[in-house]
Amino acid sequence: MEHITDLVNRVYADAERGLWRDDATRTSVEEVVTLTRAGQLVVADIDGQPTGVVCVKRLDANTGEFGMLATEPAARGRGVGTELVRFAEQSMRDDGCGQMQLELLVPREWVLESKEFLAAWYDRLGYRLTRIGHTEEAYPHLAPMLCTPTDFRIYRKELQI
Repeated sequence: MEHITDLVNRVYADAERGLWRDDATRTSVEEVVTLTRAGQLVVADIDGQPTGVVCVKRLDANTGEFGMLATEPAARGRGVGTELVRFAEQSMRDDGCGQMQLELLVPREWVLESKEFLAAWYDRLGYRLTRIGHTEEAYPHLAPMLCTPTDFRIYRKELQI
């Protein structure tokens, strides 16, 4: 659990540099344990080594969601992230969901290249921007940890059943 927590926190610290205070972390061992026990955390491995993770859950009767997607930087370009997203989509499809959602945290007043890269990648995977929300309104508990105004972009994709 510590290795998965470290993976997520390292990847997000790099990808979200400039959004969070230096002492903020994406997740904790306790959260990883809770998500694992709930059956919501999926871990990918290459040669027995954990190389990626995604959290998958149902939002409502027709919508699944994935988040906390992280891949070891050394394993990037090997399809780990794509396979984790495909697994998440198939899992929700098998559970009767007709659409999948994800949220992407972005700075409101400047461009963060890693987020623009992800937005383009999600677009190639068939996700479409459906709404933009202000983080401080939807997630007020996160606001004190942010060092810049942020929005979250909600993307959705219809799942072919």
